[in-house]
Amino acid sequence: MRFLRFLSLSCFIILHFFSYAKAQTLSWQQVEPGIWKAEAGEPEEYDLLTASGAEPRLAALAAMGEADFPLPKQDIKVRIIDGETYLRFPLQRGEQIYGFGLNFKTVHQRGRILRLHVDHYGGEDNGRTHVPTPFCISSNGYGVFINSARYITVYAGTAVRKDSEHPPVVRDRNTDSDWTSRPYSDVVEVLVPAEGAEIYVFGGPTPLDAVRRYNLFNGGGPLPPRWGLGFTQRVHRLFTADDVRKEANEFEKRGYPLDFIGLEPGWQSKSYPGTFEWDQGRFPHPKEFTQEMLDRGIRLNLWINPYVSPDASFAEEIEPYTGSHTVWAGMVPDFRMEQSRDIFFSQLEEDQVDIGVSGYKIDEVDGYDHWLWPDVATFPSGLTGEQMRQTYGLLVQRYSEDMFEERNRRTFGLVRASNGGGTSFPYVIYNDYYNHRNFITALINSSFAGVLWTPEVRASDTGEEWLRRVQSVVFSPMAMINAWSSGTKPWSFPEVADEVREMFLLRMRMMPYWYSEYAKYHFKGIPPFRAMNLEEGFSSNLKMEQAETSLEENPYAEAVRQEITDQYMAGQYLLVAPMFEGQESREVVLPEGRWYDFYTGDYVGGGEVITVSPGLDKIPVYVKDGGIIPMMPAMMHAPELGQTVDIEVRHYGQREGSYRLYDDDGTTYDYEDGEYQFRELTVIKTRDGKLKGSISPPEPGKPNTVGEVTWKFMSQGVE
Repeated sequence: MRFLRFLSLSCFIILHFFSYAKAQTLSWQQVEPGIWKAEAGEPEEYDLLTASGAEPRLAALAAMGEADFPLPKQDIKVRIIDGETYLRFPLQRGEQIYGFGLNFKTVHQRGRILRLHVDHYGGEDNGRTHVPTPFCISSNGYGVFINSARYITVYAGTAVRKDSEHPPVVRDRNTDSDWTSRPYSDVVEVLVPAEGAEIYVFGGPTPLDAVRRYNLFNGGGPLPPRWGLGFTQRVHRLFTADDVRKEANEFEKRGYPLDFIGLEPGWQSKSYPGTFEWDQGRFPHPKEFTQEMLDRGIRLNLWINPYVSPDASFAEEIEPYTGSHTVWAGMVPDFRMEQSRDIFFSQLEEDQVDIGVSGYKIDEVDGYDHWLWPDVATFPSGLTGEQMRQTYGLLVQRYSEDMFEERNRRTFGLVRASNGGGTSFPYVIYNDYYNHRNFITALINSSFAGVLWTPEVRASDTGEEWLRRVQSVVFSPMAMINAWSSGTKPWSFPEVADEVREMFLLRMRMMPYWYSEYAKYHFKGIPPFRAMNLEEGFSSNLKMEQAETSLEENPYAEAVRQEITDQYMAGQYLLVAPMFEGQESREVVLPEGRWYDFYTGDYVGGGEVITVSPGLDKIPVYVKDGGIIPMMPAMMHAPELGQTVDIEVRHYGQREGSYRLYDDDGTTYDYEDGEYQFRELTVIKTRDGKLKGSISPPEPGKPNTVGEVTWKFMSQGVE
């Protein structure tokens, strides 16, 4: 018996030794300025960057300059245990973590456990979301990206190791009122269910610098066509061509701008699963209809989900290149295979893109589990169900954009899923979850996830709610009403129809600003809509809420007391603080410096918390001192190719300032070959103390759509 116990103990020690024998010292290689890569174990051949095909913007990264490696390398640990990769990163006391995907309720992620899994958002920030990007940002000014197409589990400062160098204080629950069920942890630990993974570290020195490096490493943000920044109406799912014509006529008659119309499932002869062919009853002449809309300055965007009906004309041909399981009885193309891509996208090209369709809304590539293929599914390319789930959104974005790029026509569309590596794709994330406040939190978190998100408008119970939602989408990546089910119109609530129209027109007037900010996203990696935590001079310490006293309290008082989930930066100079139904006033946390009311130019404060009551017709928007906002006349459609528009340049505050106004043809990809220019808008003080504005001359031979330039000094004489 003693011998058996000895043998059992010996076997345990041997197995324990070999299970931990795969501890690894990471070797960090600088791959671009301020970006380092290491390989833990044996990374899989297929990962997020492989799926996305992301190509770094090398010149832009070089222009950012070098940065120091931001972490003590010896404190980044990795072990390979039972075919899985265990990663560990250090955390300092007071350090906050942001990111880990498109979260809807929380901005601070320290103290949370997440399993990063592509899925429809189910109401809880647990890692199951449309964009579970395995990228996080530290308040200390660095980022970490795990390049793996697996369901990654993250313990973001939640578990205490017994070998911790900074252990929590041991407290006696019987006598110590400060006892907590969640003691302090000084590490982020990550479990990758594979025998290895690529790890990237992005230097700062600021959190925004780290975000910029991540975005530029993944190709920079998309630069939509100008029409993509106008207004879009998605019509009822069974609309006919005549119904769409009537809708467009009504927009024109009532004076509401309209740049593209979204056709929902009824444009196809069959959907869920789809045939990807026009329904001849509802759209008997699709080519003529599409051209008619284009002649009116209106593009068409088509709803699809990529699941092929047995009645599709190419069903038999694509069947060998589809997965083992179906979705709604439709075949799932394996877009990792060239044969599958050629068959599927050739249908879209010939039937839609080549007749002038301008883009797609790609639905249901995210979840739920009972809709999509299970993890036991197999695909002819050799990808597992898990890998395909994590990257299907990337694949459909990548190869659908290729159709438009080959034709030198920019597109801008919608998609339900993305992931790390997908920054450059011209798609905006959306979903069926419909909480206005949470939509704004998601907009904030999109700046950490490397994607765009729209707080779309679908339906409302009151005119007040309708207007508040419209105000939010005007200051978002895509200004959209989605009436696929409800059939709502911008004027559906007559009591606020005039205010809604004014918001539509404001969106159009601000197009030069939005377009320039998207150019900065593309060329410099700066998110056009971003968290306050990325703004210089912002301190959430100003907003101190009462801490919880429950024993279940989150011990990270910073996360409990200072999380700002309802205001954000829009471009270089604007702070947006949406109002929600039932609110007559709200608090706004202003960063350091002087801030001015967007509408009046009045000074409102700086480095403080203000309480504002804007009235129903205004969404609170503030401009930092010296801010310059280029605007144009309110047009019913975005400027067409080569169209010249006059610019009114608004300046706020008393400081001198500058702004880079972007210009190209607004339609093609020629900007990638240098066919663009930035023109410098500059405000200086003259000797007599007055403000004076100027614009740099256009570059010869470059696109130039700027007409007459006038200046409006919004704060002149108002202080």
